[in-house]
Amino acid sequence: MQTTSPSPGLFFETINAYQRTEALRAAIEIDLFSALTTGSKTAEEIGQACEASSRGVRILADYLTIVGFLKKSDERYELTADSAVFLDRKSPAYLGGTLQFLLAPSLVDCFTQLTTAVRKGGTAVSDDGTVSHDNPIWVDFARGMAPLMHLPAQLLVGLIGGDCAQPLRVLDVAAGHGMFGIAVAQQYPNAQITALDWQNVLAVAAENAANAGVKDRHHLRPGSAFDTDWGGPYDVVLLTNFFHHFDLPTCEQIAQRAYASLAPGGRAITLEFIPDQDRISPPGAATFALTMLASTGHGDAYTFPEYQALFTKVGFTRNEFHPLPPTMQQAVVSYR
Repeated sequence: MQTTSPSPGLFFETINAYQRTEALRAAIEIDLFSALTTGSKTAEEIGQACEASSRGVRILADYLTIVGFLKKSDERYELTADSAVFLDRKSPAYLGGTLQFLLAPSLVDCFTQLTTAVRKGGTAVSDDGTVSHDNPIWVDFARGMAPLMHLPAQLLVGLIGGDCAQPLRVLDVAAGHGMFGIAVAQQYPNAQITALDWQNVLAVAAENAANAGVKDRHHLRPGSAFDTDWGGPYDVVLLTNFFHHFDLPTCEQIAQRAYASLAPGGRAITLEFIPDQDRISPPGAATFALTMLASTGHGDAYTFPEYQALFTKVGFTRNEFHPLPPTMQQAVVSYR
């Protein structure tokens, strides 16, 4: 029987992973990927377009080729299919803006103190971490992450069902960029959307609603999801990427408020990182628990049975689990 010899490869790949992050950041900051769409192909040409040294560009572009962001042939570089869609600044799916949130110093600092967080069982930077009262990091989130949410939003809208021509009352809880409620408004021309979040965050959602042409059906309800009156009744309550910030007792409060705000027959639609019961698969959802350990006091990535028990406890009669490929997230539809 053939066995594999022990290798330090994974150790070095992991310990040096920060270099991949910084290489990608550098490429985005000099706009290297966009330069490749305007005719620049060699290191010298890209350097001129990006106002960077040809030596620096050559070394950076070679590294990006090695890790899979570029292709190289005869000293000329090209975008991969993924890079063309997500890293060309002119692409509608451009993700460069997400760096403002994903690499925010306050968020990165949570991971530099991960050892303390593991010992403590929650973020080391403060008692609440990113979920502290009216935290300005969520403005960065709303502005930076909106392009990444187009596909999940479309997939989530597909779970609403019903007649698109009928009136629909929707509450978008912790709306952030507002893209989920906006997607509903675009698909359901008679839908009225209420977006609930902090006032400064809702300003971003309002901008996005205006740009999407649904401003007249997109209404703002500023305040905390725990203290503000949710209004209603609604036909649909959207709970997107919200539960994972809190412990289960707090999640129960949110679920109870969702139930109380829904009309009979209404449903709550949850979008989350939902691992299998083994908590190690699928990787994209399961690894998100570490992000919550580092950045929140009590957050986690919860399994579907946990969500099912949570929603059933507050009165929902049925819960459906929906994977949303090709995204890393999953959805739960809960019926009142």
